[in-house]
Amino acid sequence: MSYKNIKIEITGGIAVLTLNRPEVRNALDFETWEEIRSGMRELGRREGVQVIIFTGAGGKAFASGTDIRAIHDRTVAEQMNSEVSDTLYEISTHKRPVIAAIDGYALGGGCELAMACDIRIATKKSRFGQPEVGLGIIPGAGGTQRLQRLVGIGKAKELIFTGDIISAEEAERIGLVEKVVEDGTVMDAAMEMAKKIRAKGPVAITLAKKAIQVGADTDLYSGLCFERYAQALAYSTDDKAEGTQAFLEKRPPAFKGK
Repeated sequence: MSYKNIKIEITGGIAVLTLNRPEVRNALDFETWEEIRSGMRELGRREGVQVIIFTGAGGKAFASGTDIRAIHDRTVAEQMNSEVSDTLYEISTHKRPVIAAIDGYALGGGCELAMACDIRIATKKSRFGQPEVGLGIIPGAGGTQRLQRLVGIGKAKELIFTGDIISAEEAERIGLVEKVVEDGTVMDAAMEMAKKIRAKGPVAITLAKKAIQVGADTDLYSGLCFERYAQALAYSTDDKAEGTQAFLEKRPPAFKGK
C-alpha cells in the first residue's frame, strides 16, 4: 500500500513507521491519522514483523500535534466522530511491541501518540507537553487517561492544567519516557532495543504485552488469573519447547512464533 504522509520500511523483522511531514514538523492532520491507522493494520498482517518503531522525519519533531487550523474549523459533530482515539488504542493494543523513537517535539497529539507506544526513547533535545488548554480544549486522544497512568494523577493534572512543555530529562524522571540518549542517536538506541526484543519468543512477547495491559486496567486478582492462563498458553507453544531445549543445549534459540 502506498502512503503520502508516512513511510514504512521493514528490515529483518523490524518495521520503522516514519511520520513524513517534516515541513510542518510532522503535524497530525486527518489524512495522517488515517494513514497511521492503515499502516499499523498493514504491519499487523505482515508475516515476519516482530517489532515496530515509530519515529518522525526531519530531526525537529516526533509529531508537533494536530494542525491548529483544523482544530479551529472542526465542529462538535466532527469531533464526536473522530477516530483518532480509536487509532491510538489500536496502537497500544497492537500484537507487536511498539517503540517510539522521539527526536524533537512531541506535543499535544504527538505526545499522545508517543504515550500509546509501549516504550519511549528520546533525545536530549526532545520536548513533551499537552498544551491543549491554552486553545480552550483538552487532550482528546487519550492524554487525560494515559498520562496519569504513566506519571501519576497529580503530575498529570499539573502538566495538563498548566500546559507546560518539559525537557526529555524531566520526562524520564517522572516516567513519561524510559530512556534519554544523545542527540542524533535515537534510532540507533531504538534499533538496539528492537533487536533485543526480536531475539525473544514472539508468542511470549505478545502474551506478556497483553498480560501487562490487562493487569494495568483491572484488579490484581483478575490480572493474576489472566497471567496464569497466558503462561499456560505459552507452555503449549513450539517456541517454549525450542527455548528450553536451546537453553539446555547452550545454543541460541530459533523461535518460529508458533
